[in-house]
Amino acid sequence: MPTISAESMARRPSLAERRKTQTRFEIAKTAAKLFAEHGTADVTADQIAAAAGIGLRTFYRYCRTKEDAIEPMLSAGAERWLADIESGPRRLPTLEELEAAAVRALTPDTDTEDLRITRGLLQAMADDQALRSVWHRINLDGEDALYRTLTGLAGADADPLRLRLIAGATAGAIRIALEQWAATNGPTSGPGSAADLVVRCISELTAGLRD
Repeated sequence: MPTISAESMARRPSLAERRKTQTRFEIAKTAAKLFAEHGTADVTADQIAAAAGIGLRTFYRYCRTKEDAIEPMLSAGAERWLADIESGPRRLPTLEELEAAAVRALTPDTDTEDLRITRGLLQAMADDQALRSVWHRINLDGEDALYRTLTGLAGADADPLRLRLIAGATAGAIRIALEQWAATNGPTSGPGSAADLVVRCISELTAGLRD
């Protein structure tokens, strides 16, 4: 029988951690649905907890505020993008490779429910400062995470300013693409989709960085 190395076991999240992550995402999805329909002013933490099938104490064990509850829903695409980049060759990815990874992260295999919920949530942000604050914080965190990833892949001789520009331009392109897609009520696939707009935004915002 094959054995599992200690290194492999260390990388694999425990069952408790996987359950915690799943619970946190279910809370986020529930909150996102309610906020998309009603905005934050008319939705309470009690309502989110009840709709998610958990107690209020459990809700606050996972979320600091009702607005923070949506964070896993909005950061999921960026996490998939970073994971895709990190799983590639151990070198600085090209802008075309970053673009392709972003498209994959925003292209659902079959289930488009999460993408539709995200679109509704982004639409609700137009009139909700609390939600916009969470959204911008998530984007800034994602840009910082991308910069750290690129720095690790590029090596000691890389120009840190160029890496920051790449991280800022590509992360900003994805944010703008998603916001425009939501504002125009774009489809989940094909022309006008989030993935389609990402290609245009990354291409235009990184034009000056291309060799």
